[in-house]
Order: sequence, then structure tokens, then C-alpha cells
Amino acid sequence: MIALTLEQIAKIVDGQTFGDSSKIITAAPVFDSREATEGSIFLALVGETSDGHNFTQDAQSRGAAGCMTTREVQGNGVVVSDVLTAVRDLASYVRKQLPELTVIAITGSSGKTTTKDLLASILSSRAKCIWTKASFNNELGAPITLLECDTQTKYCILEMGARHQGDIAALCEMAKPNVGVVLRVGTAHLGEFGSVEKIAETKAELIQSLGPEAVAVLGTYDPYTKAMKSHHAGKVIYFGEDSNDDVRAADIEMREARPHFDLVTPSGRDAVGMRLIGAHQISNALAAAAVCTALKIPIEVIASGLSTADTASKWRMQINDVEDLLIINDSYNANPESMNAALDSLILFTQESGGSSWAFLGQMHELGSQSDALHASVAAHAHELGIDHLVSIGTRAFAKGIPAESATTLHYCEDFTQALSLVSHCEPGDAVLVKASRYEHFEMLSQGIEDSWKELRRGDKK
Repeated sequence: MIALTLEQIAKIVDGQTFGDSSKIITAAPVFDSREATEGSIFLALVGETSDGHNFTQDAQSRGAAGCMTTREVQGNGVVVSDVLTAVRDLASYVRKQLPELTVIAITGSSGKTTTKDLLASILSSRAKCIWTKASFNNELGAPITLLECDTQTKYCILEMGARHQGDIAALCEMAKPNVGVVLRVGTAHLGEFGSVEKIAETKAELIQSLGPEAVAVLGTYDPYTKAMKSHHAGKVIYFGEDSNDDVRAADIEMREARPHFDLVTPSGRDAVGMRLIGAHQISNALAAAAVCTALKIPIEVIASGLSTADTASKWRMQINDVEDLLIINDSYNANPESMNAALDSLILFTQESGGSSWAFLGQMHELGSQSDALHASVAAHAHELGIDHLVSIGTRAFAKGIPAESATTLHYCEDFTQALSLVSHCEPGDAVLVKASRYEHFEMLSQGIEDSWKELRRGDKK
């Protein structure tokens, strides 16, 4: 963060100082007092179960130079009427002080975090780069990420999520992106928005916000995203599967469920061999490559970066080979598109190993009135792929997608305990996928499967 005194911050956010107003803030804001560092500012947020004002002393004892609060507390700080609004105002000010900073904003129904991680891997090898941590992409995460930037920062990559129409527009007003990326429009958060058309309108806010000198990067995987070109007067770069796309993949092969392809851009063609799992990673790689193309990064640098990048965010297609049982932990989140992509990867692994495929699936949230139908569509995809076992945990919504004559065996389990009892039916060479919406905490199930399998194998060796 650029250095600012508490007095300067108060003027920027229309607040009032208390304590020593000359204290200098040199580090980005934190809202967990345990993460306070020397020179940071602590945000006293009030939630349903906790009040940040109770932790201001702890934050200052750990090095925070001040606090942003809605009432005066002991120590140093700035009182504001709304902390979230004040943080966004502060980030907007800092953005204006960094005219040389290149801001890349990424949105889409799926793939945001992986695309961000791939892009960060490439850009950080060339210059100082700040990017959204994990999936911290909301009205708090985006400004905090932006506030990490200083005069030495060349690139800032912001994930932009949305729960309501207008959310992305507000973030863009703050961040002023130089490059705006829309990956695809899908069914994630369908329950919040009511229709795919409304989701598309919200994602389009990013492209509508771009100035004529900015670059729009658009996926061609759905008609909604492709049509967003009409919202932008400046340069557009398309990426996707069409031979006419500016950035595309040619000669695709899957080796051990990892994509290998030739990256084709207006600059030429170069080979990519990804470490990430799943054919769906190709679109994420192409999005990152399209951004780098917009930034005039050489194609050989892009291809090398895509080939060496590993998953930076946890619980996303994490592969654990546990004593001849392959466990794919993809438990961070789920929507119909990502579920199908994960099943595609599962079948590739079992085709290579010759074992059975086990899909331990839980509920996908925020799908609204179409929830049951969309769960059934995922099960239908599992049937079409020939998944051997679909373990449905805590929801019966998958059942309607499995025909009576299907080779896919459907198991229904009320909870993790019942699901773990099925591990005894797994055999060496099998592959297990674990996936559900974040709220279901399937990372615990993944760990439980690993522990249960190890115990069974120890018993076999006695």
C-alpha cells in the first residue's frame, strides 16, 4: 500500500481521526486481528456473531498502526459511518495515485480462480504482481487486494464475483480495469439472479465499465459472453475453440488427464503441457494467454508459464495418490458446469488405471427453482460417461438423472459416516472424486476417505 497517515485517510474517506492522527499506514488493511502486521490498518467489521471493535487492541498489539471503526476505541484510528464503503473509497483513491498500474479484472460463472492463478504465475515472473487471494472476490476482497499495490506494482489481478446486479459495476468504478475478462456465463448463482440472462447482464457490467483504451477479453464458449463485444468500443480479444478465435488451442491431447496442446495466438504457435488436471483447464489457460497477449507478453513466455504453473488455491482438483487409490479433492465449490468437468477428469483417470470410478457428490447450492433438474443433469452426465459409482450425499436430487438400466450404481448416503463406509468397497487402482458446494465442507470427507483407505490398507498388510 502507498504510505498514508491516518489524517490523510480520514480526509479521503470522510471520517474523523482519534488518537495519534500522524500514524502512517504502510500495509494493506486486515479484518482478522491475528493477521495484523507492522503498519497495517485494522478494519473493525461487525458481523452476525462477532464485532471487530472487540479486537482493535489485539490488532494494534500485533503492529497495526491504526483502526478503521464506526465508533471511537482505545488507540489510533479513523471513525467512519460504514467501514466497507470507506475501504472502497480508499482503494479508489489509491488506484488514482497509481496511473502506471495495470489492473486486470476477471469474472465468469466458473474458472475465475484458476485463471487468476495461471495469470499470476506468468505475470509475477516478469514484474511485481498482486492478485486476489483464494476466492476473495467480493466488495471487501477486491478493495483490500487493490490496496496491497504500491508504486512498485506493475500488475494487479482482481477476481470479481457478484451476488446482485450492480456489484461488478461498483467494483469496476473503484478499480478502473485496463483489461476486462469474462470467461463464460453459466448457472452458478442461478438462485440469486433468477435466470441465465440476468447472470449475463451482471457479468457484462465488467465490459460496460471499460474505457475505450482498455481491452476486453471474451470467451466464446457461450453466446452471452461472445455478444458482450457490443458493450465495448475498444479492442476485443476472443479465446475459445473456434478456429477464428484470436487465442485458441490446437492438437489437443490428454495425458494422465492433463491437457497438452499447441497455443495459437496472433504472434504464432507454441507447445503447452499443463500440470493442472482436466480438459476444462484449457479454457482457463486460453483466458490467461489472451490477457498476456493483450499485454504484449511473448508467446514463448506465455506457453512456458502455462506449462509450469501449479494450482495455487486449495481444494481445486488436488490429486492425492494414496496407496494405489487416487483421490481427487475438488471440494472448494461446485456448479453444474464444474461438476461435469470434474466427472470428465475422473473418467480419464480410471481409463488409464483400469480401476473403477467413484464420484462422491454433494449438493450444489444457489441454483433456485432449477436445482433438482440441474442435479439430475449432472447424474445423467455421469451415466453417459460410464461412471461406475455415484455416491449422493445429503441429497436425493441426483437420482432422477440415472436411468434404471444404467451401468452407474447410485448410492445414497445421509451423511459422511455412511459415505465413508463405502470406502471398504474400493480397490487398488480405483479413482475417487469428491465434490460439492463449499458450504458442504467436503474437504473433510476427502480427508476421511484418505484416512479410511490407509486404515484398510494397514489391515490388509497384517
